[in-house]
Amino acid sequence: MGLKRWYDAHVMPRLITCACGQEGIERRRREIVPLARGRVLELGCGGGLNQQFYEAGRISAFAGIDPHEKLLEGARARASAHGWDVDIRAGVAEDLPFATGSFDTVVCTYTLCSVEDPERVLAEVRRVLAPGGRLLFLEHGRAPDQAVARWQERIEPVWKPLAGGCHLTRPVGAALRAAGFAVEPLGQAYLRQAPKIMGWMEWGVARKA
Repeated sequence: MGLKRWYDAHVMPRLITCACGQEGIERRRREIVPLARGRVLELGCGGGLNQQFYEAGRISAFAGIDPHEKLLEGARARASAHGWDVDIRAGVAEDLPFATGSFDTVVCTYTLCSVEDPERVLAEVRRVLAPGGRLLFLEHGRAPDQAVARWQERIEPVWKPLAGGCHLTRPVGAALRAAGFAVEPLGQAYLRQAPKIMGWMEWGVARKA
């Protein structure tokens, strides 16, 4: 196994899990994740960081997908402990292995930044959501301040291979609207614990139009 493959398989997932578990981010998770209801699909579920924030009694079934197989065992165990009907699989969000209209809620936290094809991911999310379904999102992306955005563009080529393909310059709300979602923002802010080039966050509810 080459150094890059070893880093991607063993080091990078743990670094991202640690970074995404810091207090400022957890505060936002506590705001958005408890809104999940009914049949829930979580994208990028492998780290299991959202599990503690769901209101277990309001979820009838829980599915998840993540490309990192090594992280999924813990996610399955935590989900099963809630008593949910659990279906967590290794895979990518560009090709969701679930039937059309299967879910009432899709949860996406710090995932759209690193997928290969965000437009295809959002199209897949629309497909698997039931009529009236909701996408709950908490993402970081392109900053609204031009000076910060220019630095994001400069840093991104170096940042991506270190952070599992994470992009700093992808828009959040605009991408959701372009994909056909009606977006209800709940908040936008820089994460205080991070440099601005890495810390612009947007969170809210996107309804299947």
